[in-house]
Amino acid sequence: MGKTTYKDSGVDIDAGNAFVEAIKPYVKATFNQNVIGGIGSFAGAYALPTGIKEPVILAATDGVGTKLRLAIDSDRLGSVGIDLVAMCVNDLICNFASPMFFLDYYASGKLDNHRAVEVIKGIAQGCKIAGCALIGGETAEMPGMYHGKDFDLCGFAVGIAEKSDLKKGEQIRSGDILIAFPSNGIHSNGYSLVRKILFEDLKMKFQDQFCGKPLIETLLTPTRIYTDIYGKIKDKIYALAHITGGGILENLPRALPEGLGAEISKGLIKTLPIFDILKENLEEKEAYRVFNMGVGMIGIIPKQNLSYICENTDGYQIGEVVNYGNGVKLI
Repeated sequence: MGKTTYKDSGVDIDAGNAFVEAIKPYVKATFNQNVIGGIGSFAGAYALPTGIKEPVILAATDGVGTKLRLAIDSDRLGSVGIDLVAMCVNDLICNFASPMFFLDYYASGKLDNHRAVEVIKGIAQGCKIAGCALIGGETAEMPGMYHGKDFDLCGFAVGIAEKSDLKKGEQIRSGDILIAFPSNGIHSNGYSLVRKILFEDLKMKFQDQFCGKPLIETLLTPTRIYTDIYGKIKDKIYALAHITGGGILENLPRALPEGLGAEISKGLIKTLPIFDILKENLEEKEAYRVFNMGVGMIGIIPKQNLSYICENTDGYQIGEVVNYGNGVKLI
């Protein structure tokens, strides 16, 4: 009887090495002049950008949540990597940090190189959109922890900011304007509720036609990355709020100083058809507490910068800062 190998236990080292070779072109395509070295070392190296007087390093981590369930079940894996990057870098810019580099973690029961490469290609694409480098990651093959085609993803983004910018929110006053930057769909939160409403309660199917295309295409639309907008407006805003889990009601107050609240006109929000069908099956407050409702990011700006932002982005006014309470009032 021969001796047991690691492969006998379900872990294939050779497959892992082949995977690393397969993703190298996509990873290298995200590199910029600050990346030091290549792929395969024990850690990624990145030179700090110059020109920042008091640099502060910020970091964010996130996943894709149960949106992965839909991607796996429909075998459409090309966009969840973009979601992963978006969820991290969109948090960074809310603290005035420009994304520098990204790392990922991909875990499965048995590594399927073709499917895993599709995911990493999406991550690399997201990094290019966000203007950051994919400098490392970890691929874990864990039989007994994951089964069948299931896998999980986690991402880590690191950015750099000017220390003085971290205090911009202190300038917010009553009467400042709330600007909505549209989402392009549900983004990457609330999918447990989405799945319950659409597939359990309404008995819908992936291939059902919705706004002229299969429903699954709408549901898997990748999260919008807002770094391009941030680059245009970072000197014109006091704060940004990323509208993720918790919706507008819980995320906008995180960007406001103590003692200030927000008043938003629901009628001004440019929603999307997918939210209309979800909202029909929810209490209104719950809808605004779970989903972005068509608003992926909210900027807080002084009135004098309103015309500049509306002319140079797709942002539009939805309300203003008020001097009562600490929450959001929908009117």
